[in-house]
Amino acid sequence: MASSRKSQQSPKSGKRIAVALSGGLDSVVLLDTVCKAQAKDQSQIFAFHIHHGLQKQADEWLIFCEKLAKKYKIHFDFRLLHLTGNSEEGNIEARARAGRYEALTELCIEYGIKDLLLAHHQNDQAETVLLQLLRGAGVAGTAGMPAVREINGKEGKVTLGRPLLNHSRKELEAYAKAHKLRWIEDPSNQDSKYRRNAIRKSILPALEKIQPEAIANLARSAGLLGEAQALLDRLAVQDGKIILLKTGLKHKTLMDLAKKDLPAANNVLRYWLKANDLAMPSQERLAAWWRDLNSVKAGAQLEWSHDQKNIRLWRGFLQIEELKTGQWIFKTIPVSSKTPGLPSQWVKEAQENGLITEKDRSGSEKIQIKAKTPRKTLKNLFQENDIPPWQRSAPLLYINGELIAVAGIGVSYPRLVFSGKRVLPDWTMG
Repeated sequence: MASSRKSQQSPKSGKRIAVALSGGLDSVVLLDTVCKAQAKDQSQIFAFHIHHGLQKQADEWLIFCEKLAKKYKIHFDFRLLHLTGNSEEGNIEARARAGRYEALTELCIEYGIKDLLLAHHQNDQAETVLLQLLRGAGVAGTAGMPAVREINGKEGKVTLGRPLLNHSRKELEAYAKAHKLRWIEDPSNQDSKYRRNAIRKSILPALEKIQPEAIANLARSAGLLGEAQALLDRLAVQDGKIILLKTGLKHKTLMDLAKKDLPAANNVLRYWLKANDLAMPSQERLAAWWRDLNSVKAGAQLEWSHDQKNIRLWRGFLQIEELKTGQWIFKTIPVSSKTPGLPSQWVKEAQENGLITEKDRSGSEKIQIKAKTPRKTLKNLFQENDIPPWQRSAPLLYINGELIAVAGIGVSYPRLVFSGKRVLPDWTMG
């Protein structure tokens, strides 16, 4: 993802708020209401736009949003979203949505913003409920979109708010016309090959003929199901006291619960997936997982691919593998700190002379990471530190041909100093 054209204003200190601005009716109305509500001080308002690149008009939408932000005299920035792979592979809508949330979260963290407002409205909620019902979702899915929820970014948390969930699209259109607002229309919203558009154009109008309050009632049902899901989450925490651990799900106690009460075990498993921001599995996939867990032998390993991540059974625990790349960076240590590090000047000279390299494991490497201890093989160190096999793939850091650092293990002790200017190599996930 790439960023561009940041506003030239210098934000004042204080609580900042961001609005996700697509340029469509709902986000334009939301931005207008936020700016009017904070008319006396708009210096803390930011508008963030995500350029998907999926439509020919995407550049025009970006320009429209930037001009709108200038009109309101608020800060503006955007991200260019690169959707890798063939658009036919997987659900392009889901991939774009996930990428959009990630990009918006990154923008909020970059600007020190804790609250992000999204413009989903009552009609969006009704569409979501119907979509989830059609795919056979349970309580969590049919609860729709929550009015408020937290999402975890790489460097912090952001609270998402949806202040328009109780307002229908007709109300937003009336507001926009009354205040003479301009917005853009996405032509893809008219394409009925997308399920959401088909529901919007055909199903909801038909339901409203049968029941005039259909949209409001569907949205209200989502709220009630959300309350039910909160109770199920509370039950999962109670049932999972000795199952839900920081290291993952404890296989044996999970299976003990499943033998006594399979619905309760399903609830614990779903809660764990949701807590790790993973999609809910289908009934068929869930049944296949239980078959695998019932047949696996003690000490054996399992691996499932789910929601673009791997779930593994290792040493009696179900764990989620983060499929991320990373890089070695040198972090500066304050001179007053007691933390040891590598001499800054030594590292700087090595960088200038191209003596810092990264290599994959060959199987015979050794390193000393503690005082008064012998050099040990990486295999032994990984086993002693309970590092799962799939977390041992980070390249090793060498300086002038000497092994200096191993991700998850540590830094070569003989090279550490405790005073003066120093840095510490750190493997940072990207």
